[in-house]
Amino acid sequence: MKLFTAEQFRAWDAYTISQEPIASIDLMERAATQCADWMLQRGFGRKPVHIFCGKGNNGGDGLALARLLLQQGCRVHCYVLESGQLGTPDFQANLHRLHAHTHDLHFIQGSSFFPALSTGDIVVDALFGTGLNKAPEGISKELLQHLNHSGATGISLDLPSGMLADDSSAGHTVFCATHTLTFQQLKRCFLMPENQDAMGEVQVLPIGLHPDYSAITPAPWVLTDAEQMRRIYRPRPRFAHKGIFGHAFLLAGSRGKMGAAVLAAAACLRSGAGLLSCVVPDCGYPILQSAVPEAMVTPDPHDAYLTVLPSALSSCDAVGIGPGLGLHEETAACLLQLLQEHHRPTVLDADALNLLSIKESAGSLLHADCLLTPHPKEFERLFGPCANDFERVERASEAARRLHCCILVKSHYSYLANPDGMVFFNTTGNPGMATAGSGDVLTGILTGLLAQGYSVEEAALLGMYLHGKAGDLAADQLSEEALVAGDITRFLGNAFRSIS
Repeated sequence: MKLFTAEQFRAWDAYTISQEPIASIDLMERAATQCADWMLQRGFGRKPVHIFCGKGNNGGDGLALARLLLQQGCRVHCYVLESGQLGTPDFQANLHRLHAHTHDLHFIQGSSFFPALSTGDIVVDALFGTGLNKAPEGISKELLQHLNHSGATGISLDLPSGMLADDSSAGHTVFCATHTLTFQQLKRCFLMPENQDAMGEVQVLPIGLHPDYSAITPAPWVLTDAEQMRRIYRPRPRFAHKGIFGHAFLLAGSRGKMGAAVLAAAACLRSGAGLLSCVVPDCGYPILQSAVPEAMVTPDPHDAYLTVLPSALSSCDAVGIGPGLGLHEETAACLLQLLQEHHRPTVLDADALNLLSIKESAGSLLHADCLLTPHPKEFERLFGPCANDFERVERASEAARRLHCCILVKSHYSYLANPDGMVFFNTTGNPGMATAGSGDVLTGILTGLLAQGYSVEEAALLGMYLHGKAGDLAADQLSEEALVAGDITRFLGNAFRSIS
């Protein structure tokens, strides 16, 4: 699903109005009807409802919602934030319609006009929506602060007021919604961790925008889904043998961190790789042979960390490097040699990324078959501090173009930045996966998929989806709190079944 900007959503409205055709106020009525039905079905209409409206079309949605709730016998109090200007035509039309149903309509001209609210009230925020392009100031800011301090249950229409749809809202006063009822599709801002405290539970309400607009309009940000994964996934041929599913190599582990290598190895095999060789320090030899008997193990001459690359790397199909690796100088030399001499599909994670950030010249050795998988801190070590989440996405996109390789940034909505400028956001996963070793499991999955012949982009998209889906299935059975990284691998088979 394409993730459109606020301007594109306005163009989608206009396209629907002209092509359906439908009057703009009737499209607004659709949105308000969806919101009213959602509130009534959940019992919010049984409590006093206070609806706060700006004078734009978001405010028009709020006025239409007020009328629909009044028609259902709800106790509704409506407030309009004065701006000294006339409202939009649809706002004015809905204001006229509302006058026929209530006189409980108040115009807020200063803080003395703010109503008293209690924790038993419902506050509907229809002040700004996606039309805002700067931080709220003056009376607008004061009103948002008043609403946030009320303790009432908050419902935002389309977007919490004060939040920007396509840019960071850090430092803004934003309405803190308990629920956000957004129209037609998710907005970009809902994918950013910095907005988690303000948007509450997000519910997407369809309002019948014309599907042709979405089909013909390009967007560089895309939300992945199961259907896309089914198109990528390759069922196994009936007469398959292990030789056609690739030979993966994992370079991982150091003394005290062999668990990372074990987790990555088990996940690599569970993802379908035909053969797996693990290159580990000598101390890890008995650990890998015992914990993952399906894997072959090549011990390094050094007991505690990696110092040399095995010659067999020249015949492998994919490489994963980084989990538990350590930052020793000899290990760094192995990484540089790998990038310089072995142009295989390569996943770089954890300490491999940290070594890249230390060895600044290593960036020039990255190639089109490299896949970098940093978490936000590792990302900043590589590419510098980011002021906010939006900036991080843009920087990842720029870095992918500059380095000509794919960058998968791990988050609640993990995203893949491609060299062509496309950014794909993943839709699976849960907070229970924020646990030690989860990234090592992802490295194993990605390496296994690359070994089977998936392209870097295909492996990244499918891998992060399956990783998150397995985590979701594990959390359903075990709870988010009790989930550990190995559980993700245990449920990986069920994740494959969900798309096969």
